[in-house]
Amino acid sequence: MGRAHGRGPGRAHDPQQHSPARLPGSRHHLGRRAVRGLPDRFRAKARLSAMRLLYTFPEPLPLERARGLQVVQTVAALGRAGVDVTLAFAPVRGPGGAFGAHVDPFAHYAIARPAGVTLAAVPRSLPWPFSGVHSNRLYFANLQRNCAKGLAAGPVFVRHLKLAANIARRLPEACFVYEAHEVFGDTATPARREENRVLERTVIAAAGAVIANSAATARRLEALYGGPALLAVVPNGVARPDALPDKPWADAARHIVYAGSFFPWKGVGELVDAAARLPGCHIALIGGEPQRIAEMEASCSPDGAVIEFAGRLPHTAVMARLAGACIAVLPNREDTDSAFTSPIKLFEYMAAGCAIVASDLPALREVLGENEAVWVKPGDAAALAAGIQALASDPQRARALGERVRLRSGEFTWDARGSRVKAVLEDMLRMKARQ
Repeated sequence: MGRAHGRGPGRAHDPQQHSPARLPGSRHHLGRRAVRGLPDRFRAKARLSAMRLLYTFPEPLPLERARGLQVVQTVAALGRAGVDVTLAFAPVRGPGGAFGAHVDPFAHYAIARPAGVTLAAVPRSLPWPFSGVHSNRLYFANLQRNCAKGLAAGPVFVRHLKLAANIARRLPEACFVYEAHEVFGDTATPARREENRVLERTVIAAAGAVIANSAATARRLEALYGGPALLAVVPNGVARPDALPDKPWADAARHIVYAGSFFPWKGVGELVDAAARLPGCHIALIGGEPQRIAEMEASCSPDGAVIEFAGRLPHTAVMARLAGACIAVLPNREDTDSAFTSPIKLFEYMAAGCAIVASDLPALREVLGENEAVWVKPGDAAALAAGIQALASDPQRARALGERVRLRSGEFTWDARGSRVKAVLEDMLRMKARQ
């Protein structure tokens, strides 16, 4: 799906050198650094057998946050692409209370588990009655004990910085890919920033490949730490429904939705403020913690739009609500967190055929072009209200935008993402085998 790019002497490198509004292809960039070779026994194995991948996730699964869904969907897509994957995750204790009685994350998310995908419950906490004690170190120790063969053979997939640093320092021969979803050297608190930059520098230098969720993430990592052996930009994905119900476009003003968390940088506060300028509209806010919902409810204007606080819903219910919505809002603030985002909700809005009102931020512009959303100034409630009103008062325009992004969403399926990740893994192994 993407091409590998070697970087010769004097050649400038820009992970966004290809059209940023059409970024879904895997972008491979060969770094300047020589990489360690694999043992001969693994070189032969990599050539003669199907790829086996150890996918690590030192958090409980299932997880209410979007990254839990992202992990399970990515693993499933890799399995469908022919990769034998062991998903090593921290279990949520089942009714029996034992670690072995974990909840199957695939069943939780209603995702079929491919035959080549196996589950390995790797605790990150001590046994009862000390189960409240948990850490990445405990997970790593249990990973070494429970998945020693996968760690030794590789490749290993890691998306947690501390775990990746542990592997880099304590298992120097491990063949691993690091997936970066933010730049912790920028997003950490000032007191932790230098510590995180040391960790990131260690990981970027040791990784056989780095997958960044956005071109902005890739550029910043390279600016801070230099080019890794292999750098690829692979955005998140979506389970695209084959068909959608007819949307009530003539009444679009009453079918406006936001879905996601209520963290301040997500801009939900600005959306609630914008609602005060939108009488006659109905806005559904899906997600949020009870405390944040209560804070938002208290700030609602009685003279503006009707706001429905739907709270957290199962993912299938969220997708059903999006399928019935006409206008979807992505009001992120301009913030270090939003600088490195690849929002799954954006792809879900697209797959649901919603007309999108979005903050004009580079990370979102990587996915959508000028005429594929109504772009508004980040953090500006008045501009956000004007953008929503522009679509609410023009159902034909809203419908055209919804149909346009629905078509584009086919580029961002989980299967497409799985194929791109697999291609990165294959390129990494080929590079290693040549050493």
